[in-house]
Amino acid sequence: MSNTNSSFWVHKEGHKPELLCGSSASYTVVNGHFIMLVCSTIILGGFLKTLLKNSEVTVLMILSLLGFVIGQLAHNSIEVHKIVYPLLKTPSYSLYCYFSPMIIFMAALDVDFCILKNVFWQVLLIGLVSLLMTFIILGYVVLKFNKDLWDLQSSILFSMIVGMTDPVHSVNSLKTIGISKTYTDIIRGESMIICGFTSICFGVFRSDFLHISMFTEFRVILGLCLDILGSIICGYSCSRIIQFILTDLFSNTITSIILCISMVYMTFYIGESFGMSGMIALVTVGLNFDSLSFKPRIEVTITKFLIMFSSVYQQLIYTFFGIVIGCGETKYLRFHTVVFMLILFATVNFVRLLTIVLVSPLLMHANYEYNWRWGIVIAWSGIKGIFSLLLAPDIHNLADQKVESPQLFILYVQGISLMTMGINSYMMAHSARTLGLCATSLPRQMAIQNAIKHIQEIIQNTITLFKTEKVLTNVNWTLVEEKTKIEYIIPSSFEKQCNDGILSVEAARILISATKSFCPIQGKDNKFLLFVCHVVFSEEFEYAGHIITVMYIYPMIMHLWPMARELNVSGLISVNNYFVFLYIFQAAMKIISLKRKYFHQYWNTLEFLIMLVGIIDIFCIYFVKLRPDNFALIQMTVILGYFRIIRFIPFIKLIIPLLINIVDVQIKKRLRLMYSITKGYVKSQEDTKLLIKQISSRESVYQKLYEILETNKRDAVKELGLIEHEGRDVVIALKTRQAIRRVIAKALKNLTFLWSRGIIDKHEGIEMNKVFLAKIKALNNFPMAIPPPTPDKYLHNIVWLENKDVLIEFFKERAKLAYFDYGDVICREGEMPQGIYLIISGMAILHSSPPTFGIDSSLRSERGSKSMFTEYCTSGDIIGELSCLLKRETEYTAICETILQACFISLEDLYEGFDVFWPSLEYKIWLKFALSVAYQYFESSLIDEDLEFQKCVTFNLAYVETLSSYNEMTIDNVTMKFVIIVYGSVIDTKTEVPYLAPCILPKTCEQIQGTSDLSKLLVVQPSDPAKNTDDPKVMVSTGLRMSQREYNWKRKYEERNFPLSWNRSQTTRIQLP
Repeated sequence: MSNTNSSFWVHKEGHKPELLCGSSASYTVVNGHFIMLVCSTIILGGFLKTLLKNSEVTVLMILSLLGFVIGQLAHNSIEVHKIVYPLLKTPSYSLYCYFSPMIIFMAALDVDFCILKNVFWQVLLIGLVSLLMTFIILGYVVLKFNKDLWDLQSSILFSMIVGMTDPVHSVNSLKTIGISKTYTDIIRGESMIICGFTSICFGVFRSDFLHISMFTEFRVILGLCLDILGSIICGYSCSRIIQFILTDLFSNTITSIILCISMVYMTFYIGESFGMSGMIALVTVGLNFDSLSFKPRIEVTITKFLIMFSSVYQQLIYTFFGIVIGCGETKYLRFHTVVFMLILFATVNFVRLLTIVLVSPLLMHANYEYNWRWGIVIAWSGIKGIFSLLLAPDIHNLADQKVESPQLFILYVQGISLMTMGINSYMMAHSARTLGLCATSLPRQMAIQNAIKHIQEIIQNTITLFKTEKVLTNVNWTLVEEKTKIEYIIPSSFEKQCNDGILSVEAARILISATKSFCPIQGKDNKFLLFVCHVVFSEEFEYAGHIITVMYIYPMIMHLWPMARELNVSGLISVNNYFVFLYIFQAAMKIISLKRKYFHQYWNTLEFLIMLVGIIDIFCIYFVKLRPDNFALIQMTVILGYFRIIRFIPFIKLIIPLLINIVDVQIKKRLRLMYSITKGYVKSQEDTKLLIKQISSRESVYQKLYEILETNKRDAVKELGLIEHEGRDVVIALKTRQAIRRVIAKALKNLTFLWSRGIIDKHEGIEMNKVFLAKIKALNNFPMAIPPPTPDKYLHNIVWLENKDVLIEFFKERAKLAYFDYGDVICREGEMPQGIYLIISGMAILHSSPPTFGIDSSLRSERGSKSMFTEYCTSGDIIGELSCLLKRETEYTAICETILQACFISLEDLYEGFDVFWPSLEYKIWLKFALSVAYQYFESSLIDEDLEFQKCVTFNLAYVETLSSYNEMTIDNVTMKFVIIVYGSVIDTKTEVPYLAPCILPKTCEQIQGTSDLSKLLVVQPSDPAKNTDDPKVMVSTGLRMSQREYNWKRKYEERNFPLSWNRSQTTRIQLP
């Protein structure tokens, strides 16, 4: 068999491609069982990975040894050689093109580009310093300590390959222990820079028609820059195509994945075939993607496919190269081989440590979080992987002098790769844990991810449920309902637009009045001045000035063209005089109209300056005719002639509105982004509090973390209020769009349920699904700003009014507008309430001690901390609800953080409403308060309950029970799923265990007794509407039917039909039409 494996690589002959194992077979080549070898490797790799879950390096080591054994068998057996011969005759570049695209794309896809661009220069610096240190130190070590007599070019290529950091394995051990994403992206970004630069260098060496000696240093550097730039452009163009495929809502998921993978390979091959770097192109593609670049739920599927392919590819690569090493002569494997491998391993880590030491001062200056601890962790990140292994055969193929043992190139690279995967990965994770750099543990990360996923799945509610949410109280619900309907509503008049909520009441009144009463204004002013003003302020006059400027373009071109100027001197002079006369006439008209105010506008000043320069130009031309021998005068006239170009400056006036519109759009986009980020941050703090409460075992730790999270949430809510105050129309549009999106998502979920149960057939389901998806797609054109509703419309946002006309009209008559300046006090702690305040615009801060919930002071002294309680209230929130219900002192002080406008309903008017609409109105306010407390403190327990206010009113899914002191109540666990104390306190009559609000009574509690003057309990029944409606335990029916008092009051109101009046005092009566 010596003749069949005399060498692994043949020397170049002409332009034949270099082979991974170029030895010719001494037998007739037939189709063997190489495919079976590949499948067996995949199956064995999967079995080993399942058996050794947390040791991927062990799996790769076993597969490498197995490949070496198979190679040795092939070296001594023709039958085995027939099996592996397809691998041995495969060009090394082909293997590089087969395996590398998918893996580099997966690595780039996992990098957050928003983070990477902020630390790009640090990453680039680390990459360049690492490359330089690798060339110098590793190249010297290879030349000094290697006994295989490699030439200089082979040593340089080998040092470049060994210096490559694997972008996949370099951060795998850090991802599972909660290291900051910034540092994992720094490591991965540096490795991708080194891999991309190395791939370009090898591409230059690999080109058969090039030779380095033919190029100067400048041409080589220019070629590298063009390759990098071309690869980035190619990758960006292909990423746009892939993103278009993946974001198509109507595309099939499997088809999208197949097209995505195909485009990944096509991008790589396009880059390589045009002499660029396919690796850099795919890095650009991956960096342009994030979770928002995919159709919903397709990102997880694509990620799973990429992880599966990359895992299989790695197992095949290490097995294949183990076979190649085994097919070589074993006489070259000496003790020095092992020693040199250990020297290389130590040198690689030394180079990495030296690199981090050199760049640490800059990193510490650029990033305040960076310190020596992070430096130690990053120093262990120089892990080598499959990219080094795939390029290893090219060292021999591109070398000037061929060596007798080319398999040693692969052996050294594969050995260093396995050693760094095992040792460096362990040391990196161990260092991070020891130095306290782990942000969160793996179980906690998984718990947070599952909690967030669960919350996202259950927040699919109807419009009426959203109306009870605090952050959505000022949403334009009319527009939400319009956008979620199947057919669009096209307003045809100002009245229709006002009724639909598109126009405010004031705007509609002005427009209607203008169309009905437009007529010329009569007065005693001079008719000529009126005519001049009418002309000057008309759009035609403005456009006429721009037309004059446009007409002067051709004469200006002729004036600047010397030959044309000499042929048309008299004509150009006449045209110039004519245009100057027009400028004088334009300025005169404006001065007559505006008088002294003419110069208050900068554009008028500029036009006046242009007119003066034109007049001076005319006089200079005239004096030149008189004194043609005066050289200074001629020079001055020529210079003034070129100054005529300033006549085109007023064109900027046309561009400014466009620029303002662009800037305004960008500001609105920025406000939307800031509001969404802050809102998501507030929600994450709430979710984290629930999670910490579940997993924390020490009360002191939980209390400390709770205070931190509450402070963070409070600061974020304050920022939300300020953003809403500054960009109220933008926030309303954003909330409205989100509400529409969530309503459609809920409808899609219900459609899927009906489809899966066979209630809707397949054809109808597909058509309805297309309609909903089209509406989701139409939200991309949703306006970025919606005018805020008028003050009277905010009464519709009070949930306990249920949007009923009879209730709204009652309080609209009695409502008042209240205006507060910054720092004004709305109400003080300990004072009796004057009424409730519905905030229309602005923000207020509430300061108080922890809420008492009506608990006696003797019991309250044992509860919680004495720290101050702070909360922010913004547009749509209500201040003073509970105090008015109880007629007790206010428990907090409300101070305006901004200028604030509120709708005020006095205490007397509120209780008059209680009398007129007894008992439903007061009960509904208590029900709303009880639901708010229940969701605020027990959201995780009620996550599966649909306790929407309107449903609770209509179907009695939950109701409020009242207990006075020493009154008793029996708990029926069959008809009462949850009993929650939302106000006051009770005691278990059997065990005498006290329960203080807020609290969920345990199932063991059978009978309770009130211990406070007033206790309110929210009773949640099993979700069976029919059963709950007929339940005898339910309190008075509070449905949509009007009581006799409501009907009588409505008739009385219609008979009176008197106008409502608003006054603009500090707290004034308002007119709500």
